[in-house]
Amino acid sequence: MKAFVTGGTGFVGAHLVRALLERGDEVRCLVRTPAKAQTLGWNDVRIIRGDLDQPGALAAGCAGADVVFHVAGRISARDLREFMRANRDGTANVLEAASHAPPQRFVLVSSLAAGGPTSPGHPIDEARPPAPVTPYGQSKLAAEVLVRAMPFPWTIVRPPTVYGEWDHEVLKVFKLARRGIVPVFGDGSQELSVIYAGDLAGALVAAATSPNAARKVYYTAHPAITTSRELVRAVGRAVGREPRIVPLPGPLARALLWAIGTVVHLAGRATLLSADKADEFLAPAWTCRPDALMRDAGWRAATDLEAGLQRTADWYRREGWL
Repeated sequence: MKAFVTGGTGFVGAHLVRALLERGDEVRCLVRTPAKAQTLGWNDVRIIRGDLDQPGALAAGCAGADVVFHVAGRISARDLREFMRANRDGTANVLEAASHAPPQRFVLVSSLAAGGPTSPGHPIDEARPPAPVTPYGQSKLAAEVLVRAMPFPWTIVRPPTVYGEWDHEVLKVFKLARRGIVPVFGDGSQELSVIYAGDLAGALVAAATSPNAARKVYYTAHPAITTSRELVRAVGRAVGREPRIVPLPGPLARALLWAIGTVVHLAGRATLLSADKADEFLAPAWTCRPDALMRDAGWRAATDLEAGLQRTADWYRREGWL
């Protein structure tokens, strides 16, 4: 198939592009920095230089595409307005470009953050109404609303925590574990769904190509639930250390997030560590059920946490990131 990918040089996008190329698909990517695309070793990808606010570039990418994968978005911003401008308005721009020559499927990479936190022992499925608790989650849900209004076929995928090669966020945990001490929000009992990025790429392809997945929203995750404490221990095993885990009680965590966020925002920058993320970091659980996509598209996550983290750690070492 002919695929257009926004955010192809990002973490999830890089895995998706690799999966598409391995299938033999024709791929074009919206890229802000062509030099970054070159570092990924792409030989058969058509590069379209531009951003989500450039109609000409988006039109060139969408023209003739069988599937549009909208992966690009912001995971950190200074306020709700910045999140909305990137994640909601950026999605609107891609949809506008796609509407001139409607694709066979439009796939939006959303987030479990759009669905909201859960309670221990009760992972959510698609039947539960969304209840985001952060500006990021609100902006991703706003993007979903726009996609659902389109007349052409679409599929929305909400992954939980994603890890794997090319990821800079979970890399921070790997570095802390290697040093031997890792702080965790709360007491470490927060339940988590996770997914290896290569498996997420497979889920996106399955969502795009399955007739049964049209006009549906899906959660994608490995079915095994972990906790923040066990995740850190597993990262430690991947780097050959047994890190000391330091719990951050709620009041202390909120104060630290406020202080860090204030300093970074005063400097004019964005960070994942800010006061508006406290409800996310301190929620008792972020878990979801992948059953619906497994049923409708025949997809399943093949990589368990131990194998995926080891693969990621090995890649970090080879690339000199760790």
